[in-house]
Amino acid sequence: MARAIWTGSISFGLVNIPIRLYPATEDHEISFRTLHDKCNTPLEYKRYCPVCKTEVSWENVDKGFQVTKGKFVVLKKADFERIKLKTTKTIDILQFVNAARIDPIFYNKHYFIAPEKGAEQAYSLFKEALELSGMMALGKVVMRNREHLVALRWYGKGLLMSILYYKDEVKSPEDFEEIKQLVAVRSDAQLKLARLLIDQLAKEDFEISDFKDEYRRALQQLVSAKLKGEEFLVEKPPTVEAARDLMSALKASVEQFKKKKKKKIEVEAR
Repeated sequence: MARAIWTGSISFGLVNIPIRLYPATEDHEISFRTLHDKCNTPLEYKRYCPVCKTEVSWENVDKGFQVTKGKFVVLKKADFERIKLKTTKTIDILQFVNAARIDPIFYNKHYFIAPEKGAEQAYSLFKEALELSGMMALGKVVMRNREHLVALRWYGKGLLMSILYYKDEVKSPEDFEEIKQLVAVRSDAQLKLARLLIDQLAKEDFEISDFKDEYRRALQQLVSAKLKGEEFLVEKPPTVEAARDLMSALKASVEQFKKKKKKKIEVEAR
């Protein structure tokens, strides 16, 4: 059974909805331990002071804000206690906004919101109101000693809370010289071919299940083969000759996808 990572309530106006938060996503990346190549023993990482030449325990650890190289403003545990955020256990709704108005770049982590026992009616009403209006609820919540900006929206039969990055946490394309110095060079012929290439790959509906993590699959097969003492053969990808110029690359790409599409139709017709 899934374990809630936070319990509290949604608060807007005089309405209070007791809820629980559950992680909405999980990482399926295969993890490895680092081993000593001579004896396959897992390596240990320790807190070591190169000046005192000694290992340091957690009770002797402070935090420092680096001002210049080698110079720090030192903060003790008591300093952090002085500015500790008040844990209200409440998602305070501040405003409602059209969901389409939030750029996807601001989305960070996602959590499913479930109602506490006895709060089902208020929860369902709030969810249906958001669904019918097409709006998102924007609010703030304190979690893990940090104040987060969050967006609440309907998702399937329930509610989803997304933590948003603040404005100053998202970089601008103008921060990168390569992008800043770009000059638009338009060629109608190139643009027409590029649009044609997009049309070849376009689909009306997006199905996330169409996409698989091929590297993770190969890694799992490799681990399984080594566990059984078997040899794992990897297929080499076909070599693709680089096109001499952009127009040639676009034309070759369009022809390539036309052939693939034709072959797929022929296979399905058999």
